[in-house]
Amino acid sequence: MIDRFHVTSPTGDRRTDRTQLIAEDDHADHHPAQVPQGNGYGSVAVSLVDQPDGDQLLKTPDSAVGHSNLFLYHDEFKERPAIAGAISSIANYSSTIQQTPGDPDAKPVEKANLGTLMGVYLPCIQNIFGVILFIRMTWIVGTCGVVEGFLVVFCCCCVTMLTAISMSAIATNGVVPAGGSYFMISRALGPEFGGAVGILFYIGTTFAGAMYIIGAVEISLTYLFGPPMSLFGPDINDDFVKFNNYRVYGTMLLIVMGLIVFLGVKFVNKFAGVALFCVIGSIISIFVGVFVNFGGNTKAPICMLGSRLLSQVTEEYCIKDPVESPDIWNMYCERLSNFTDLHMNDTTPEMYKCDEYFQDNELNITQGIVGMKSGVIKKNLWNKYYDAGTAISNSTVESEYNLGGKPPKNQITVDIFASFTIIVGIFFPSVTGIMAGSNRSGDLADPQASIPVGTICAILTTSITYLASVILFAATVDPLLLRDKFGQSIGGSLVIGNVAWPHPKVIEIGSLLSTIGAGLQSLTGAPRLLQSIAKDGIIPFLEPMGVVSSRNEPVRALALTIGICQIAVLIGNVDAIAPLLSMFFLMCYGFVNLACALQTLLRTPNWRPRFKYYHWSLSLLGVVMCLGVMFMSSWYFALLAMFIAGLVYKYIEYRGAEKEWGDGIRGLALSAARFSLLRLEDGPPHTKNWRPQILILSKLDDKLNVKHKRLFTLASQLKAGKGLTIGCTVVQGEFGKMYGESQAARLSLKQVIESEQVKGFPEVVVNQSISQGICHMIQTSGLGGMKPNTVIVGWPNSWRKKEEDGTQVFVNTIRDAASGKMALLVPKGIQRFPDTGDSVKGNIDIWWIVHDGGLLMLLPFLLKQHRTWRKCRLRIFTVAQVEDNSIQMKKDLKTFLYQLRIDADVEVVEMHDSDVSAYTYERTLIMEQRNEMLHEMRVSKKSRSKMGRRYSLNENPLNQVKDGVATTLVEEFSQSATVDSLLDSSRHQDLGIPTQKSPSKVKFSEELNGDVDGEGGSSNVVENHVKPNVKREHKSMDSITPENANVRRMHTAVKLNEAIVAKSHDAKLVILNLPGPPKVVGKDKDCSYMEFLEVLTEGLERVLMVRGGGREVITIYS
Repeated sequence: MIDRFHVTSPTGDRRTDRTQLIAEDDHADHHPAQVPQGNGYGSVAVSLVDQPDGDQLLKTPDSAVGHSNLFLYHDEFKERPAIAGAISSIANYSSTIQQTPGDPDAKPVEKANLGTLMGVYLPCIQNIFGVILFIRMTWIVGTCGVVEGFLVVFCCCCVTMLTAISMSAIATNGVVPAGGSYFMISRALGPEFGGAVGILFYIGTTFAGAMYIIGAVEISLTYLFGPPMSLFGPDINDDFVKFNNYRVYGTMLLIVMGLIVFLGVKFVNKFAGVALFCVIGSIISIFVGVFVNFGGNTKAPICMLGSRLLSQVTEEYCIKDPVESPDIWNMYCERLSNFTDLHMNDTTPEMYKCDEYFQDNELNITQGIVGMKSGVIKKNLWNKYYDAGTAISNSTVESEYNLGGKPPKNQITVDIFASFTIIVGIFFPSVTGIMAGSNRSGDLADPQASIPVGTICAILTTSITYLASVILFAATVDPLLLRDKFGQSIGGSLVIGNVAWPHPKVIEIGSLLSTIGAGLQSLTGAPRLLQSIAKDGIIPFLEPMGVVSSRNEPVRALALTIGICQIAVLIGNVDAIAPLLSMFFLMCYGFVNLACALQTLLRTPNWRPRFKYYHWSLSLLGVVMCLGVMFMSSWYFALLAMFIAGLVYKYIEYRGAEKEWGDGIRGLALSAARFSLLRLEDGPPHTKNWRPQILILSKLDDKLNVKHKRLFTLASQLKAGKGLTIGCTVVQGEFGKMYGESQAARLSLKQVIESEQVKGFPEVVVNQSISQGICHMIQTSGLGGMKPNTVIVGWPNSWRKKEEDGTQVFVNTIRDAASGKMALLVPKGIQRFPDTGDSVKGNIDIWWIVHDGGLLMLLPFLLKQHRTWRKCRLRIFTVAQVEDNSIQMKKDLKTFLYQLRIDADVEVVEMHDSDVSAYTYERTLIMEQRNEMLHEMRVSKKSRSKMGRRYSLNENPLNQVKDGVATTLVEEFSQSATVDSLLDSSRHQDLGIPTQKSPSKVKFSEELNGDVDGEGGSSNVVENHVKPNVKREHKSMDSITPENANVRRMHTAVKLNEAIVAKSHDAKLVILNLPGPPKVVGKDKDCSYMEFLEVLTEGLERVLMVRGGGREVITIYS
């Protein structure tokens, strides 16, 4: 077996110029070197051959060999994976929801890997273009005019564009999971926002299905089949007949569509392609027709009585003659009593008494489709808002459009009162459907890239189409025909169909099929959305809706959806359903925008959207516009939607919460604070909600002033004024006698907290032991769920001078923080850290060696949110061993950073196996001799204390000095000087000045303490240039053989330090993993640990050593 850590003699077969750590298998039966029992790092030391100290992890097949150069992190690797393995598993994430282990026969879900075009853009196009475009767009343009119609469309499109930007921020805020828009939004915004948005989205989608069904019935009854289809009479323009037909046929169509969805979702998905083709084909047909009919056409002649528009009058009968046009004549004229016996063909106009308006005005024919060449757009510039029941007229004189209470006969009248705000509510459903692409997130190859691009491009396409249609329709169609909502003046034909090319029926059939397809999509999506909400369990009374059938169909949710949809169908009027539908979608979009704005303003650590065009002000503007459009459209519907949303939000938030009614605002505030604390107490925060709640362990000087204020500055820069921060200190002494000092210390801490603009509280503990006081503080600080999860403790710069206090307190603090599952931050060189008002420009280097839950990734991101570090660039270094694929590691790390939404440069540093240098060996010897001398000094101090107490009983003190007390003091002084002299080579390490690493201080001879090869007498002796000048016998460097594990840890520290200094010597901040402390408690072990850290960080100006708390703090999910 190879013993890599035996030092061969210069005369042997190995190298003669430096220490070489190598041995051969044939030495296994000889005499292996022995190391002292218990190496301080959790291993019982035995022979290197039988069970090498600390080698067990190195010999395991999975990760053994790869850590030979990182032995300093040996104990960390037992509990936390090395980056090489962790980064590979994280980067290879698939967003497809896999089958549960309990379903072994199920086929694995396969991603469709759709691109932006097929996966997002076209589905959004299909869902955004709806029935309103075909059956209401011309009426909207004729009623509002070009100017206000353009504003209506632009306002609605702006709302969806702003919402799409917020949706893009959510989609790029981590890996987008499968499960659709609700899943993505609820996981990003939390259960309250997510539940409210989900319910609103569900109701909106269900009502959209009802609107599509009523729209399909209207197209069929009004434009395709006409009066023969009516069940309540031939006059399909009468409201009673029309709406009752809509209700009956709508119910029948809803049942048929519900059965289709229940029996075959595959048919729905296949029909979606047909519907998409119909939508795109119909729109192309319309726009081609606009240019084909540039000079107008004769397909839509309209008959006018004076300035009023008449219904269902063909061109040959648009004359005032009792013989030629008896239907119109008899409608307006009554035969005089003297001529009642005459046949109609024998009468003349003089034999009738006619309506005054009919008598005074002439009938005339004009073309409804006049083309852009006519310049009719000038007549369509301004609005024409009139009350219900007034005649459609091209005159602004009241006597022309006001019927004065007379029956309209065949004159077409305004069916509803219209205004800008009402029409906004009617048109808004035409711009919904922007979440269709995100509903397919599990089938997208790259959801983070496809959802923003596809959704925004679809909105731009549809917005341009709508805006262009406003102008083109106004420039092509006569004003009176534009205002004819149902095409009565042209025989019940679709107005826009007469513009299209080649035939009106193309648009009528295409719009019918596309509307039915959209309705099927709504009835398919809504039950699945409700089932997802119910499955989450955030609304208990909906949990039965989460049950699915054997075919994995949400049957119960489908039944409830059909029931709610039937309620909307019974309304029977598209113009009445559309504003109500608009409210729910506007509330849904408003919640999305509000949640995104709040997450930005509250600086949530997990809110890191990669979408570069997102800004919180756009989300806030989206909220304002959503509320504005809601109240403009219908204030009572707006209040209803807000009530439902608030009810859902509060139900989820306060479910099971105890209410308290106190004395006014104070009682409400206390109740809210208590409730919040009780909610936080339910359990640890989710990874997405984790943010550093900091406990600063501050040291005070003799005057009880804070020594290192920059610790608070660092905390302020990490927190950006958010969250919990507690600045604490331990006053050494007896609590009953130190009240004044504790209050002074508290005041000092409070002043520093305020001066450094830290949002936090001071806390002081009085204890006779500093370590015990810190331990109590770590255990008891905070209240309920508002407990610190991160400890900041400064590096003890004078740990060598005061090893009794500084070293033990520092290492015990690391142990206590680990026991409390708290993260630990150790800034070294804290005085050189920038102040709050400074601006640092350069690099922040992260050396990621151990996967600590992502804390090393989160901290620099939080620092960059502060103006001090904002101009810095992140660079991430990780270490690859011989067996690691450094190219793949770099690729995986880039993928991981992309999923984390963190911009940084990536570099993989290769550390090959190498021999231990003479400098490393010498540094280890000096460290261990120092520990040995300090141990003897502690023993001597105890002996001297006993001697002093014994000799103090004698009468002559001079005899005590002569008898040996003075000798002891001289020896102690000499030993102390020797310890200091051993540290000359690293005196300046605290100042960041690198020590000269020269092997010249070590010389190897042929005598080694220990028989390595079994031949006796052949060994190496290491001679130090410092010879202790003491009379007491103690172990010198000549008699010390360094522990194998210590050499290996020192080797790691030296090699890593060389790599870090080479790459990061000019970095403004270096962040790296803090190795774990010795598991076996002992002063020697603690001092060795401190020496390792000193070597690891020497030569660096600003260092932040980080140790995670044993949980994930950052996630790739949104």
